[in-house]
Formats: sequence, C-alpha cells, structure tokens
Amino acid sequence: MKIVLAGDIGGTSSRLGAFELGAARPRLLASRTYGSTAFAGIGDMAAAFLREASIDPRSIAAATLGAAGPVIDGVAQLTNSPVRVDAAAVASAIGLARVALLNDLEALAYAVPVLSAGELRVLQEGRANPDGAIAIIAAGTGLGEAVLYRIGGRLVAKASEGGRADFAARTDRDIVVLRELTLKYGRAAVEHVVSGIGLAHIHTALHRSCTAGIDFTSPDAPAAVSAAALARACSSCVDAMDVFVEAYGAEAGNLALRTVATGGVYVGGGIAPKILPALTAGRFLHAFRAKDPFTALLSAMPIHVILNEDAGLLGAANFCSLT
Repeated sequence: MKIVLAGDIGGTSSRLGAFELGAARPRLLASRTYGSTAFAGIGDMAAAFLREASIDPRSIAAATLGAAGPVIDGVAQLTNSPVRVDAAAVASAIGLARVALLNDLEALAYAVPVLSAGELRVLQEGRANPDGAIAIIAAGTGLGEAVLYRIGGRLVAKASEGGRADFAARTDRDIVVLRELTLKYGRAAVEHVVSGIGLAHIHTALHRSCTAGIDFTSPDAPAAVSAAALARACSSCVDAMDVFVEAYGAEAGNLALRTVATGGVYVGGGIAPKILPALTAGRFLHAFRAKDPFTALLSAMPIHVILNEDAGLLGAANFCSLT
C-alpha cells in the first residue's frame, strides 16, 4: 500500500490528509483540520497529524501541499495570512527527502479529472471540448484561479494570482462598491469583492443599515449576510448577495475568456456549495455569458460547482500519483 500525505493550507484553516494511491483515484484514509496559525510551522502541523492519525512517517511515500499564495522556490507566503510554508522545512520535520508545494488552486485543479458526478453540481451543461483548457475558480477567504491545460497527453495545472487583479465594475452598483474599496485599500482587487469578506464589503458599500442586525465588525459578518440573504430575511442582504453572485459569475466568465476554457469551468472553494440556491437562480450565468461578441462561446462551456469539501486534498494527493 502506497500512502501519501496531502495538505490544503488556507488563510484561516488547514486540512491534512493521508491517502492510499489506487488505480482509479486516491482513497482517503484519515484527515484533520487545524487552525492555520495553531502551530509554530506547517512542519509541526504535519508531524502532529501523523501522530494523531497513528501513521508512521516512514510509511509516507510522497507528500504534496497546496498553499493559498504564490509558490516561489519551494516557499509560499500566504496572501491573506501571516503563515509561511517552506517545503524543505516540512520535509525535514516529517523525515521526507522532498515535499512538493503547489498553489492551492493548482492543487485543486488536479482533483478535477477524478471527481465523480455526485461531487459536482451542474450550472451549465455545455459541450466540453476534450482537448480544451479547463478553468478553476474558487472563492473563500480569498479568491483563487487556475487553469488545466492538456500537454503531451496529460492535464497540467498552472497557477495564477488572478484574484488580486483589478476588480472590473460592470454596473452602477459595482461602481459604488469600487469607489468604497478604492478609498479603503487604495485599489480594488477582485477578491475584495468575490470572497467571504467581499460579501460584507458589498453590503457596507451599498447599505448603511441592515434589518438583520448584523455586526459588520465581526469576522462572522459574511456568513450572517449569506444566511439572511438565503432566508430572504433582510432585503439589503438579498441585494448584497445578488451583487456578489453577479460579480462571481462575471469574474468566472473573465477567466473563461482569458483561457478559452472550452474544456469547462469548475467553481470550487468553501462559499459556492453553501450558496447554491443563489448560484442557480440565474444571475451567475447571466453575468458569465454577458460578454458580447463571445456570448455563444461562453454559453457552450460546461460549468460545475465542486461539492466535495476535500477536493483540495484530493487534488494534492492525485498530484502525488502523477509525479
């Protein structure tokens, strides 16, 4: 039995898992979730996980970590966290010769080829080109983007930091949000809008009051806005969610255009599965497609929401099987 260690290191929480490599796809043996700053380093976190899961480090054949930030020379400084991930330090902590370090969306992309139909929700059926690029976008603590290209007969993921690109306002309400964010940050990035905190940013930019009584100084404000919007318990929260969903769809469409993602678009991250009713109501797809003269091209691209919360781990484990 070949066991590999996989990790999904995020700005708020991190998930580690041990997988058995199989013919179809890696099989999860054990997993744990930790606060990303709960240990002195990710190496200590990995060592603790192996102890808690009763896994002998000597049985680990390979390890891959996905980290929410750009990877330079085997090191990632997380974009929205003080956490720094050093692949060599993690390898030393658990006694491996090498640990592969990927951007978290790059790791998530490697899950796409092995996801089952039951782990996906179709937003747009489309017609996938088997040789076309596949775009992956995921909103959570921040916004990640990546692409899968078919190179030499296999799918190869390429990371990006597109979430930190400039936010493109499309409507009058978007312009109000853009102005507020520019005053706050000096520049409005896409992930200032399309992320958890983005939902709170939208609400505070467009509405000076909230009938749901939400404390917008609390880190739980985005979840509260989302809950009130989905329950239709607060009109300003519903409005904020509408703007958020349109912005998410528009940015997914931008990524699809930039990469000509005729192989399909996959929406991952922690937010999408929690707001499926809002994503399927029509605003997401309208904003995704509304890019004349390429409306027909975008309308033909399959779009799926990834429902498997361990997809980032699965992708990291699958990368081990490919290398």
